[in-house]
Amino acid sequence: MAVIAHPLSSTVVIRYQVGETPSGAPIIRQKSLNYVKADATDQDIYDVAAALFGLSERLTIQTILRKNFDLVDE
Repeated sequence: MAVIAHPLSSTVVIRYQVGETPSGAPIIRQKSLNYVKADATDQDIYDVAAALFGLSERLTIQTILRKNFDLVDE
């Protein structure tokens, strides 16, 4: 039997730097944008995340896309 993956909504996680510790290590925080449409392209998702966090004074460290799928055994 084959397993079929049905896409569900996804989440974008943006990690950004808010400052430094007294020893100079970066302080990293993250913000999640939930319920991203499953049919949105990776480039569109990145562009929207970059535009939103481009409005911030914080330095963006990493942009992560977490895709969720429903696995069905057919």
